Amino acid sequence: MKRDYNDLLKLKVCLVGDSAVGKTSLIRKFVYDEFSDKYITTLGTKITKREMVIPNPMGDGDIAVDMAIWDIMGQHGFRALLQEAYFFGVDGIIAVCDLTRPRTLEGVEDWLDRTHEVAGEVPIVTVGNKNDLGDEKVVSEEELRRVAEKYHADHSTCSALTGENVERIFEDLTNEIMRRIMERKLSEDVSATTEDAAGSPAS
Repeated sequence: MKRDYNDLLKLKVCLVGDSAVGKTSLIRKFVYDEFSDKYITTLGTKITKREMVIPNPMGDGDIAVDMAIWDIMGQHGFRALLQEAYFFGVDGIIAVCDLTRPRTLEGVEDWLDRTHEVAGEVPIVTVGNKNDLGDEKVVSEEELRRVAEKYHADHSTCSALTGENVERIFEDLTNEIMRRIMERKLSEDVSATTEDAAGSPAS
């Protein structure tokens, strides 16, 4: 499907991952700079928005971005039920696991397999949350990197509690989304110019 570049500044980012990995907490920290240790199961899907200004990846000034951040319930039963609507038109994915629970890293792989079925190849960051828990962590950065490489994704650890790397994760993903969009636009412009030149009558 061809993107309408008039809507270039409106991006859809989805957070995926099992229950209680901290997706909602990451969004609250990023959007509102708040953290709550009260766990409330996300009911269905919640959409939060934040405006950002990032450098133009083509090097010409800054770009204002209106980011819609989708947070979905992590229970397994909702994955097949909601995946079509949830991932349709997504621009980027943040896949979150809990560094204290190894099974949630397996959950990341399941989520990303389903993402690919609907959205194809989109920018992804695999994130290990709760980096502040020290000795309780059992998922290594090497394991996180291995999963990320399987999906051609970047990876990072973070903490929704302390704010460690939270802003950077969203910014890096946004920069990669914008870079790919601009590259596609440039490629389409070049193709259109080439077709026009090929169709022009000889003088």
